[in-house]
Amino acid sequence: MLFAFALLSLVSVFSLGSAYTDLSDDTLKNLPGPGDDFDIKTGSILAPILRPRVSGTKGNRAVRQHFVDFFKSQLPEWRIEMHNSTSTTPVSGGKQVPFVNFIATRDPPGSLQGDVSRLALVAHYDSKYTPKGFIGAIDSAAPCAMIMHVARSIDAALTKKWAAHGGDDFDVEHKGVQILLLDGEEAFKVWTDADSLYGARALAEDWESTFHTAASIYRTPLDSIELFLLLDLLGSARPRVPSYFKTTHWAYKHMARAEDRLRKLGLMKSSPNHAAKMAKRENKKPRREPHFLPEGNKADDAFMGGFVQDDHVPFMARGVDILHIIPTPFPSVWHEIIDDGEHLDMDTVEDWTRLVMAFTAEWMDLEGFLNFNSEERRDTSKSEFEIP
Repeated sequence: MLFAFALLSLVSVFSLGSAYTDLSDDTLKNLPGPGDDFDIKTGSILAPILRPRVSGTKGNRAVRQHFVDFFKSQLPEWRIEMHNSTSTTPVSGGKQVPFVNFIATRDPPGSLQGDVSRLALVAHYDSKYTPKGFIGAIDSAAPCAMIMHVARSIDAALTKKWAAHGGDDFDVEHKGVQILLLDGEEAFKVWTDADSLYGARALAEDWESTFHTAASIYRTPLDSIELFLLLDLLGSARPRVPSYFKTTHWAYKHMARAEDRLRKLGLMKSSPNHAAKMAKRENKKPRREPHFLPEGNKADDAFMGGFVQDDHVPFMARGVDILHIIPTPFPSVWHEIIDDGEHLDMDTVEDWTRLVMAFTAEWMDLEGFLNFNSEERRDTSKSEFEIP
């Protein structure tokens, strides 16, 4: 028992110290954008999510099937799971509504589930019950699409990295990525502890009481989450995301550093100083460079303890470390019928995608394994696998 405790402590310290390696400038310059896959009408990733998808409806199930098809056809090495729960809601007339969380996991080959720590990339995929016909592009179709593109972009690099190390590096062989696309985040009537976060509450509760084998490094699936990176309300222009939690400010600083480097390299398309925008201006003088993540230098005594209610809450209450990427103030389209594909700022959407990809690749230490120019995209045909 003493040895197991010492090993767990060593793994935790070692992971925090070595979990993040900067990408080179050349790699940052070659991070792939989503291109036509994010076209709001025909894009293979984003367009199928831009529809009403209230929990328990056909639209919700269709979007979940889109996730399954994507991973089955393009990312077959990822393990897919569905987490099911039911609950009544204030508008269900006493009937049980199904909530289905989509989970995709990529662990090192041959590893045991209880011995892998994971970066969790998280967004909710349901849409709001009202107003009727609400799409929820920033809330949260675009974040779901971002995560899917990131997963596809790093998949081959993960394979190469694990093959190259050949089981001789403990940290490498016990570190994976998990995607949680959660159902039932939205309140059906008025946000309360009971009418919101349906899928997240059920999953966090179940994972708290699901135990790995006794010899495992991590006691439960919750313990295996090294960082819960939650994306929400992303896709409107000029976002400002503060650092909410002192305990994960170190991770926020890493992402803020990646953003600063991307901006200095001229790779942020929403920047007023991007080459495409500068070319259209008569006055070529550089303008002030606003940052998505402006609090990289936030002092420890500046954390006041406030945060935004979202899917992370049931996980945070159980001790999971959270990096919440949500703007403050909320975008003007929040919970309005105009939160649709036409009101997305696509330069901002692409910039968030590039930034989250850089953070994920650096977290997973993928420098030297990302070779986008030579990799061929897998067939995007529909999967024969259908969700229940």
